[in-house]
This record gives sequence, structure tokens and C-alpha cells, in this order.
Amino acid sequence: MRLIVAGQEAATASEFAELALGIDVALFAGTDEETATDTVVRLAVAREVLRDLAPESARYAKALMRTAKRRRALVWKAAA
Repeated sequence: MRLIVAGQEAATASEFAELALGIDVALFAGTDEETATDTVVRLAVAREVLRDLAPESARYAKALMRTAKRRRALVWKAAA
């Protein structure tokens, strides 16, 4: 199945979210390579963006943040 939003084809679920909801997944979920300082700055920006998002987009973004936080915790536990 092809996912097309506004005439553009999304190759991944992240691209679909970005095109359909206007959400940059990396902003809310983070990356594995970011430092602690990068995380603090990214989360501050993400909180500001959340205030301006439509309710359904904001719910999705908050879910991304929760999921990413749990994923990082599991990685730390596995590494210990």
C-alpha cells in the first residue's frame, strides 16, 4: 500500500506522520546519538511546539515522547 499525503509519497511511518500531522518525529522521539545536553534542549523545544499543535497532533507527539523515554530506559537496563 502506498501512503500519499498532499501529493507526496511517504516511505515510512515517520514520514507519514511528518507529512500528515506536521510532526518531526526526531524532535519528539529523539535519536540514539544525542547527548544529555542535546536531550534537554530538544525536550524544551518539543514542549514549546506541543503548545502550538492541533489536539490530535499533540496527542500523537506526546505518545512519541513517552514511547521514546521507555525505549531509552529499556536500553539502559539491558546495558547494565
